[in-house]
Amino acid sequence: MTFRRRAGKAVIVLPNGERAVERREALIDNAMVKLIARGHRWHRKLFDGTHASIADIAKSENINPSFVSRVLRLAYLSPVLVEAILDGKYPAHLTMKDLMEPFPMEWERQREHFFSRGSAVQDG
Repeated sequence: MTFRRRAGKAVIVLPNGERAVERREALIDNAMVKLIARGHRWHRKLFDGTHASIADIAKSENINPSFVSRVLRLAYLSPVLVEAILDGKYPAHLTMKDLMEPFPMEWERQREHFFSRGSAVQDG
């Protein structure tokens, strides 16, 4: 059994990778949800022409362009993974830091990448 910090709360992770407590409201990581929403919002602003480039978004938000590009990738997450995060059904090992690291663009490979450490993906 290990203890992980999730959105400022301690979460108990069992040796098989599952959480010890499965209350939905305790499992939703609002920081992860907000980061994914930000990625979709920035993607939409690029698509509709509000911003012409990643550098333009970075300048308007007063942040680093590399951060913008990492967050923009989240707009390409598999719908299965996004739904799992929104419902609090994502693997206990998955953190916001994991989402910021490079990941495959193919949805099936994302499933393998993010859900491979002992947790089964929740299809739905």
